Amino acid sequence: MKTIRLCALLILTLASIVQPNFAKNAHDQYLLFVGTYTKDESKGIYAYRFEAASGQLTSLGLAAETVNPSFLTVDPAGRFLYAVIEIASYKGAASGAVTAFAIDRNTGKLSALNEVPSRGADPCYIAFDKTGKYVLVANYTGGNIAVFPLLKDGRLGESSAFVQHKGSGTNPLRQEGPHAHWIETTADNRFAIAADLGLDKLLVYRFEPTRGSVTPSDPAFAKVDAGAGPRHVAFHPNGRFAYSVNELQSTVTGFSYDAKSGVLHPMQTISTLPKGFSGNNDTAEIHVHPNGKFLFASNRGHDSIAVFSIEEDTGRLRLIDNVSTQGKTPRNFEIDPSGSRLLVANQDSGNIVVFRIDAKTGGLIPTGQVVHVPSPVCLKFVAID
Repeated sequence: MKTIRLCALLILTLASIVQPNFAKNAHDQYLLFVGTYTKDESKGIYAYRFEAASGQLTSLGLAAETVNPSFLTVDPAGRFLYAVIEIASYKGAASGAVTAFAIDRNTGKLSALNEVPSRGADPCYIAFDKTGKYVLVANYTGGNIAVFPLLKDGRLGESSAFVQHKGSGTNPLRQEGPHAHWIETTADNRFAIAADLGLDKLLVYRFEPTRGSVTPSDPAFAKVDAGAGPRHVAFHPNGRFAYSVNELQSTVTGFSYDAKSGVLHPMQTISTLPKGFSGNNDTAEIHVHPNGKFLFASNRGHDSIAVFSIEEDTGRLRLIDNVSTQGKTPRNFEIDPSGSRLLVANQDSGNIVVFRIDAKTGGLIPTGQVVHVPSPVCLKFVAID
């Protein structure tokens, strides 16, 4: 009897250990929304149904017709989607816009709720703070950042914060002024970090979530190499490391991160390209795999995903492969919520290519699944079961 009780206790203990991970990835059915540029055949945001078990994508058609919805974010409850409208002029002002949509989880259709000025030309990135009450926007040509509160019905309110970046970099063609390209809050929501391609800086702000305000931290920024052009940033799941993909020099800069002070300490810069490549290239997106063992970055020109291993103790990177994206100009890519597949949006060839991820090696294996989407730029998943 004692043996039976001990076995039962062991089973319950093991269940309590593994259940959180199972619950985290329990969903199988998702919507995948695709943001695009609409200068050619695209009409706006497109939707797909995604089955995690098989990796199958099924087209649901045009979700919402709108202009240049180049980057998207979804609220934590999966009820609303927000898109930047990447344009240089909005209602007579040097600004783009941000549009709020309600999601029909059955059909994938989006219904517009309201639209507000982004407060800077060509907004190119949008993300939620960790409370899900504010969205943060980076305006590329405007060279500034803005924060917007969400109202109870999902509509956007007037901006609660705005910061104009100042200065320039060493590249006269691309860094003649500030170009904010990415902004997100840290895991504890105490800081907001903005990557500015024009300044070669990751600017660090203290974020106040009750008012949606930002103020410069001390120190106020971390630097990458002169002329590198930081574009996007990915944090390691352990919160101790952060990685900036640098567009202009095709590199990744790794930082150690002090969560108490919000200070980023540069520790390594490494190329995203294989040795001997001499063509033109611009990097675009960066993600760390949920298991924390691998980092991926996209190359536009070499048209590949750079695969790096991450040293567990130090966070240092080692380039282990460059995998063809089977398309032209890979912009954004996304790791599916189960961590088993990587989907690449090839902007200039107008397709999304699905790869299987080898969780042991970081290898990307083509599944053979390719879907046509005109000028895809951004991919976002929403769980629906």
